Amino acid sequence: MTRASDWLTGYERAWRSKEPADVRALFTEDAEYRFRPDDPEPAVGIDAIVEMWQEDEPAEPVYDLRVLIEDDDLGIITGWVDYPGHEKYSNLWEVHFAPDGRAHRFVEWFMTPPQSTA
Repeated sequence: MTRASDWLTGYERAWRSKEPADVRALFTEDAEYRFRPDDPEPAVGIDAIVEMWQEDEPAEPVYDLRVLIEDDDLGIITGWVDYPGHEKYSNLWEVHFAPDGRAHRFVEWFMTPPQSTA
């Protein structure tokens, strides 16, 4: 496996479990988590990220995510996330890695696909 695919596997595990230890395994102590590139209030620091991770979601997500490109410092993950009965998102994630493989900066780029009129 690669650094980014290992990280993505851990992200999916933490997403399902919501266990603080699983989340802490993904992010550095001083990590920054942005829900969009211009996020005016990112979650900063591992405690804020763990707290944010505990928020309820609108439904159990169904997703297909994969590593698009990566190097030792950056992983780009793409795919989609569907919250049935709520919303479906197309995603591109930037994962900026610390030397130990955890993320020190995470940025989501997402959009909602147009609704079909058929």
